[in-house]
Amino acid sequence: MSGTTPAPGSPGMALSWSAVSVQFGPRAALSGVDLRVRAGEFVALAGPNGSGKTTLLRTALGLLPPSAGTVEVTGTPVDRLTVRERARRVAWVPQEESPRDPVRLLDYVLYGTYPHLGAFEGETDADRSAARVALEDVGLGDRATESVLALSGGERQRAVLARALVQRAPILLLDEPTAHLDIGHQLDLLTRVRALASLGKVTVVAALHDLNLAARFADRVVVLSRGRKVADGPPAAVLSEELLERVWGVVAALRHDPRSGAPYLIPYRPVPTGPRGPASLGPGPIHVVGGGGSAEPILRTLVDAGYRVTAGVLNLLDSDQETAERLGVPCAVEVPFAPIGAEARAEGQRLLAEARLVVVAPFPVGPSNLSNLEDLRPSVSRVPTLLMPRPPGRPWDFTDGAATRVTEELRALGATSIAGLDELLRTCASRLAPAPAP
Repeated sequence: MSGTTPAPGSPGMALSWSAVSVQFGPRAALSGVDLRVRAGEFVALAGPNGSGKTTLLRTALGLLPPSAGTVEVTGTPVDRLTVRERARRVAWVPQEESPRDPVRLLDYVLYGTYPHLGAFEGETDADRSAARVALEDVGLGDRATESVLALSGGERQRAVLARALVQRAPILLLDEPTAHLDIGHQLDLLTRVRALASLGKVTVVAALHDLNLAARFADRVVVLSRGRKVADGPPAAVLSEELLERVWGVVAALRHDPRSGAPYLIPYRPVPTGPRGPASLGPGPIHVVGGGGSAEPILRTLVDAGYRVTAGVLNLLDSDQETAERLGVPCAVEVPFAPIGAEARAEGQRLLAEARLVVVAPFPVGPSNLSNLEDLRPSVSRVPTLLMPRPPGRPWDFTDGAATRVTEELRALGATSIAGLDELLRTCASRLAPAPAP
């Protein structure tokens, strides 16, 4: 969505929170939140557990009156609406709902028509037709006569969505709708919701834990932290490595989908809080180039000796990457089973530029990771570069000789071959200043 956000109560406004605060005893669940949602938008609410996402949604439903501020639904303060009027304006898909009665799926979906029925009125043929259309919209048209208890978890969540659509409310609120679904059902559900918003059928506000899903499907991402709004904008403007570290306490690598340009984050370790993380006072940094488990003993040896260490570029889920994560070693990371892309390569070059010593593990080299060797050329004359020994007789060059040629070139430029971990520690001790006293 583009353009200036309309003022509260304007015709283009579906929902607005103005300086909304909510108190649970001494704890502030929300603190002065301002948020506007246009008609037809898909807005994702993101934030850690306890950040206020569900609380914010419940204020729009009128289930939780704010201690300060106002909430408006299609221009009317929610506390001035009756329960039936709210239900005609806002539909609700909770995080999880477990039906107990073995009603037919069609009848279960028809529960959504109740806000539009008068006293002693029953559903009409038009209502039943709308329920069948809603079931088709969520991919359950062929299950209408089955018991709702026969549905799987993912199908049940889609049934709840169908019931919300039959409610004919212009606003759809979803609280962690994908929390208990596998990845296939997550994508299926959000694709359907995205299509409904794109067709102008509903305005969507969804609390989502997965930032990558939020970036893929939402027009805007609103980030809450400790009850306050800390970011609001298009996914490309909001999602960043800094945000994930500051709000979630997770170190991540930011990438962009080459097909859509949408951002996505690869989280790979929590921010270290102890003395052994990258904030260590030890000497360094020492940058380790490896992969396939070749760097694991090197990383452990250097960290145990008190050095600051970085690593990369490694594929996510590679055993070296997992070791780096466990040790709190900053690492340039690429997605699994993929060649090193431009962003990951730039991050590896940045870590390399900060290094005071470089250690090259005996990693297998193929076309996808040859750049890890090639990127050492400019730094060899500036930074001591140590080549660890390769196990004799074990194939390692799978590049038709290109990796061997680059390695020999590195030696010619000044890289030094060493015998093993003991010599590595002696070299580090002689090349780097000792750690300052704590």
